[in-house]
Amino acid sequence: MKNDSGYNTKQKEKLLSYLITNKDEHTSVNGISAYLAAEGTPVGTATIYRQLDRLVEQGLVRRYTIDGKTGACYQYVDSDRGCHQHFHLKCKSCGKLIHTDCERLSDVSSHILEHHGFYVDTSMTVFYGVCADCRGNAK
Repeated sequence: MKNDSGYNTKQKEKLLSYLITNKDEHTSVNGISAYLAAEGTPVGTATIYRQLDRLVEQGLVRRYTIDGKTGACYQYVDSDRGCHQHFHLKCKSCGKLIHTDCERLSDVSSHILEHHGFYVDTSMTVFYGVCADCRGNAK
């Protein structure tokens, strides 16, 4: 990954490598920071946020947020994975992000397009709620 002045840094390479290696996970800035520190490349959280913002702008990383109080989680966008073709469910309790392929949700997208003339970008569509595990723990 290159920065604006055109050179690679060990920190940026390790950050992107971590995200690619963990592309099936949703990670926080704290998780990234802990990994980089353990690898002998400590990076301040402000720098990590700045790099993640650039990666999000470039379309290489997706940011998921619950609200203004909870930290976002990030995931590398794997072009082979087809993440743009399904909806996401985000647990407000544990933070888990679930990728879901559901014919009924696809029907909702089709309905919105056909009847309201609005295209839904499913890669950016997240339904917020509480997962089955957290609902079970609350009982």
